Amino acid sequence: MSLKSIAAKIFAKRIHVRTQKWATRPVETQQKVLRDLIRKAKSTRFGIDHHFDRIRSHQDFAANVPVRDYEDLKPYVAEVLAGHDNILWPGKPLYFAKTSGTTSGAKYIPLSKDSMPFHVQAARDAILHYIYQTGKSEFVDGKMIFLQGSPELEEKNGIGLGRLSGIVAHYVPKYLQRNRMPSWRTNCIEDWETKVNAIVDETINENMAVISGIPSWVQMYFEKLQQKTGKPVGEIFKNFNLFIYGGVNYEPYRAKFEHLIGRKVDSIELFPASEGFFAYQDSQNEKGMLLLLNSGIFYEFIKADEFFTDPDGSGPRRYTIGEVETGVNYAMIISTNAGLWGYNIGDTVQFTSTSPYRVIVSGRIKHFISAFGEHVIGKEVEAALQEAMQGTPVRVNEFTVAPQITPAEGLPYHEWLIEFEKAPTDLATFALKIDQAMRRQNMYYDDLISGNVLRPLVVTPVGNGGFHDYMKSIGKLGGQNKIPRLSNDRTIADGLKRV
Repeated sequence: MSLKSIAAKIFAKRIHVRTQKWATRPVETQQKVLRDLIRKAKSTRFGIDHHFDRIRSHQDFAANVPVRDYEDLKPYVAEVLAGHDNILWPGKPLYFAKTSGTTSGAKYIPLSKDSMPFHVQAARDAILHYIYQTGKSEFVDGKMIFLQGSPELEEKNGIGLGRLSGIVAHYVPKYLQRNRMPSWRTNCIEDWETKVNAIVDETINENMAVISGIPSWVQMYFEKLQQKTGKPVGEIFKNFNLFIYGGVNYEPYRAKFEHLIGRKVDSIELFPASEGFFAYQDSQNEKGMLLLLNSGIFYEFIKADEFFTDPDGSGPRRYTIGEVETGVNYAMIISTNAGLWGYNIGDTVQFTSTSPYRVIVSGRIKHFISAFGEHVIGKEVEAALQEAMQGTPVRVNEFTVAPQITPAEGLPYHEWLIEFEKAPTDLATFALKIDQAMRRQNMYYDDLISGNVLRPLVVTPVGNGGFHDYMKSIGKLGGQNKIPRLSNDRTIADGLKRV
């Protein structure tokens, strides 16, 4: 065992102890975060506009700071982009993470001097918790890769603009620089397919130990490695034993990954976003990711089935960490040390534990199917597909679900568009398995099937590379872009049928 590996174990124990101090005092920790945020930002334009000097409690905060999405916050962001300081947070942001919005065009999410360290620290601590729990640290001597956006940044009025993953690349600790791949030059390649080919060439003869990224794009990397060598990834990289991922649920990809790798590998799930690094998997034995309550982010939660209601004119109730329950679908609202206030990130979560507070990402508050009142969410479709695949050789590359409200004949239905790596021998039976799993999970969907309002779902196979071609056609191939698991209209479904 190397000195680096031994040092990693010692550091991992220290970080575990430090984490326990705030994880065992969740309510107190979050109250302190809110007080600190209000105190630091009370003299900003936003703080003055929203009477931060009068806020003494969460009730005061909720009364003065409404829940916002990006469109509502955009006027303040525009002032910062124009070069003004002390608008959302003291001074100016260090960066704006540029993301693609579906309704707002490009979004510019601020990253401040106060918030930036937590993005790096959280990723580090996720790996250290894995080391602490498993005792495995030898991988720190091997090569590590993160499939990410270009680190090249633009600049506007003294503020750097770029993709979050590209910005974070500037903060890789020195002790990891020798292990990190790909090279800076390769990372700067904009065209995704060209970039993946270059990464294959750079890494194919290296001692890769850790590979990370969004599963759908790592899958592309693995497929190209296999095409070039004719070998499974686990044979090419004999010491590859840890996959780190975020952005989407790994489970629908797991069977395909294990086939590409040729064996099982450990995995760590992360919950990062431009708006903040919210959670990471701290245990290999417990379900869910540890919600980071001590990272400059104050969390509020709105029950998803109440999100679009306004019973008394003050909006739906906003729950704090001490008030949430396990198994309930919540929209997550954040206020951060980068200047986001009462901000709806769009993700929904469910708590799997309240001691400590662990979450799973259950979907998107705007990504659901409720054409007939069924309100099907992402977690349900992923779980149903996984259940149908169990005990079968079926492997799935990608999928999405959309309602078919006006079929040419018969009752409406949910259409599942699936790109198979290995298709079922009997597609109708496989579709019925998914449908039965959906009915067990969602009683509203079950009622609609039983009441002959909907007919059982239909699976439509998508040709090999169909999702890749669709993403390319809309300019969202690679990087942090991903296909929504489901939508309440047919934009994606019809787009897939056109390519």
